[in-house]
Amino acid sequence: MKQALRFLGAAVVAGVLTSCAVKSPPRPAAPPASPATEPALPPPGPVADGAPIGPAIERGRSRWVPVRWADLPGFEQDNTTEAWNAWIKSCERPGATFGRLCSEVRRLSLASADEQRHWMMARLQPYRVEPLGAPAEGLLTSYFEPMYEASRNAQAGFGAPLYRPPATLARRKPWYTRQEMETLPEARAQLAGSEIAFLADPVEALILQIQGSGRVRVTEADGSQRLVRLAFAATNDQPYRSPGKWLIDQGLLRGDVTWPGIRNALAANPQVLQGFLWSNPRMVFFREEPLSPLDAQFGPRGAQGVALTPGRSIAVDPQSIPYGTPVWLSSNGPVASLNRLVMAQDTGSAIVGAVRADYFAGWGAEAGEFAGRMKQPLRMWVLWPK
Repeated sequence: MKQALRFLGAAVVAGVLTSCAVKSPPRPAAPPASPATEPALPPPGPVADGAPIGPAIERGRSRWVPVRWADLPGFEQDNTTEAWNAWIKSCERPGATFGRLCSEVRRLSLASADEQRHWMMARLQPYRVEPLGAPAEGLLTSYFEPMYEASRNAQAGFGAPLYRPPATLARRKPWYTRQEMETLPEARAQLAGSEIAFLADPVEALILQIQGSGRVRVTEADGSQRLVRLAFAATNDQPYRSPGKWLIDQGLLRGDVTWPGIRNALAANPQVLQGFLWSNPRMVFFREEPLSPLDAQFGPRGAQGVALTPGRSIAVDPQSIPYGTPVWLSSNGPVASLNRLVMAQDTGSAIVGAVRADYFAGWGAEAGEFAGRMKQPLRMWVLWPK
């Protein structure tokens, strides 16, 4: 699974149409790199931006073209201190390239944005990311972490189950489809006892599965409540098919291909709800994780294996941009104007190509509304060590 804070950031659109929000399982945690000697921070003062900048670099599906720092839109205006937490998170699992800089990154955590910019200019070289073939416009979408009310047990008003991986999942590949899981007695028997919680709305359950993780406030059998994260654990290995496209093919959805638009179409045509849900045979299974106050400030773990930071983490094609790479992102469109430092910390099955990113918008309804509408042009620059 490309099994991702996520102010806001359209994997809902991309999830609805292309499944971009179902994220890859994270790699196991590893200790941060510890350099033998601690390098000195660059001295204060201006950094020259006119030295030779070298040749272009080809990497995977992309070409990196060196540029001046002055070419980055809004570089002097971004509050980079907001991105530093995301960078420090990347230093929990740095690759060899960036691991040697992590001690400096940590020391700059309390520095001003001007000091952080000065350090980046001294230590890093910006490269414009381009496709290897003909020039093509980049695309920015967004994903988020849904947050819903749930019940530990099925009861009136809470009948949409969310499952942990069933014990027989590995014995059959692909496993049963979504429709078969609801209609075949043998599939239902194998699912029995795997329910983690129940939501009130089956469409919300589908959204959570498309996004790949979410937060639920669970009401326990004794009436107590607690907030937990449902993180991606596995799938039934069935292909993803877009429920939004299914509505379009039925002639029930035109123009507003967003979750609000989809909900309006379903409200006007309640008789198609079951077909809408079954149109996507792919099912996501979850594992429950506790949410401490500190954990609640971040999103789920992305493919890099570190927790995502709202508005400062993106999903990328790792064939073009390695995990843990700082990226300058520029996107201007009807949803938002974004010129900011972000970190490549996740990927997705629909996140393919050189200039392609999924922006982590955060969690809850506001992030979902933003993510559901985000689909606009994109430019990106990687910031690579000199």
